[in-house]
Amino acid sequence: MAGHDALVDGVTARLRPLEIEANQAWWLSSTDVTEVHEQRRVHADLALRDALADAAAFRDVRNALTGTPNEREERQLRLLHDRFLPQQIPADLRAEIVRLEAKIDSTFNAFRGRIDGDDVDDNAILTILRTSRSTGERCSAWEAAKQVGAEVAGHVRELARLRNHAARSLGFRDYFALALATAELGEDRLFATLDAVDRATRAPFAQWKADLDHTLAVRFGCTVDELRPWHYDDPFFQSAPGDDAVRLDEWLGDSDLEALTVRTYDAIGLDVRPALERSDLQPRAGKSQHAFCIDVDREGDVRVLCNIVPNERWAETMLHEFGHAAYDLGTDPELPWLLRDMHALVTEGVAMLFGRLVHMPRWLTEVAGIERADVEHAASRLRATRRASLLVFARWVLVMTNFERALYADPDSDHDTLWWDLVERYQLLHRPDDRHAPDWAAKIHLAVAPVYYQNYLYGELVASQLQATLERECRGLVDEPAAGKLLARRVFAIGHSVRWDRIIEQATGEPLGVGALATEVGTG
Repeated sequence: MAGHDALVDGVTARLRPLEIEANQAWWLSSTDVTEVHEQRRVHADLALRDALADAAAFRDVRNALTGTPNEREERQLRLLHDRFLPQQIPADLRAEIVRLEAKIDSTFNAFRGRIDGDDVDDNAILTILRTSRSTGERCSAWEAAKQVGAEVAGHVRELARLRNHAARSLGFRDYFALALATAELGEDRLFATLDAVDRATRAPFAQWKADLDHTLAVRFGCTVDELRPWHYDDPFFQSAPGDDAVRLDEWLGDSDLEALTVRTYDAIGLDVRPALERSDLQPRAGKSQHAFCIDVDREGDVRVLCNIVPNERWAETMLHEFGHAAYDLGTDPELPWLLRDMHALVTEGVAMLFGRLVHMPRWLTEVAGIERADVEHAASRLRATRRASLLVFARWVLVMTNFERALYADPDSDHDTLWWDLVERYQLLHRPDDRHAPDWAAKIHLAVAPVYYQNYLYGELVASQLQATLERECRGLVDEPAAGKLLARRVFAIGHSVRWDRIIEQATGEPLGVGALATEVGTG
């Protein structure tokens, strides 16, 4: 056992400073897009991946796993194995992948769509899609959201080829298979879950969307068959259109979203101020327009990037991202460094659990300070909005995950057409007439967070199961300190010391399944 400890300690000592530098460089390249920051990111990422490519260290880890490690040692060795394996590829291939990833990410961060010759950011595009009644204006905004796809599509295809080459050199069918195999999520298990979610959501989504389309056709003075993607509120239809009867943007329009976030977490005994103080939350040029949380060092340096304006979308995003932060800050500091982490789908589940609060009457009255009478009047519509959000997002993830599997199966096929085939199948949208463009490539995750999107769907399943547990044991989440204690004890503190599926089963009392989600969308 002493030999196992020495091996883990030695590898940790080598990886730790490299990972911290890589995280710091990624933060800089996201908050201030410059050539210098991009090069620092490339250098730091390569240094970390080169360390993970150490064939002798990988051999030692693999041999140690066949020995007799204790449970904690075995867990750390397993995590190391899954991090080392994808990097056991030629150095020139590894470097080419890193440089291309950084180039694409920088393009996304710096890019702004154009409408009538003027640059527009994502917030402006979403405002048009949320508020405009002009089909022409909406179409221009939607097309502006897709323009980045043409800029990066060729690079994304090339990146898929390179990742496949790396995966096949390791004996895997393609990169999609490799990514799942090293994320404790088998492909058979994933698609069994996707099929179950498809079955649970297909009929209620079709009925909900038929009702929505009737409303939109009246609003825009057209037939249902004439509706196109720009008639919906989101460029990818990944979130449900706003309900005119639920005035969340109006209610939250004067809100201090930072204060609301702190108030939400304070009330359940979780202090997110250390992360808030290190975060970059305001929109500006030369900065990523997306949102994420990063744990830089696994020792408390947790940061969130957002581009907030006071509205429903960014209120939900702030609660979501600081759910990640609360998890990162709540991991037991006495755990070994390698175990002060968590599986992506569990942290996504926690983040989604908190993001849902925006649609909950209790949060709106007790935390956001909305008049109780107004919230009670809108209560049924709030429930309908939450249900719609789950349905829309579930169908969107079915598009993304099936598309990504196809992208790696053959990066050179006609993905422009396949994308709209999947959109029509799962989201029931009409593709734009006579359009043949790489609209799929406008989704940044395909390049910089590959084979990740399924974690969002599993996150919704985790959130639903955790929510049911909190309602049963703690009377819910809002202003319930017992809920914060339950999450801190049963989820956060455990870190990565056990597999994700064991964490969920121990926290909720049952294996993760689609039952809680199916109940929420009306099919349970």
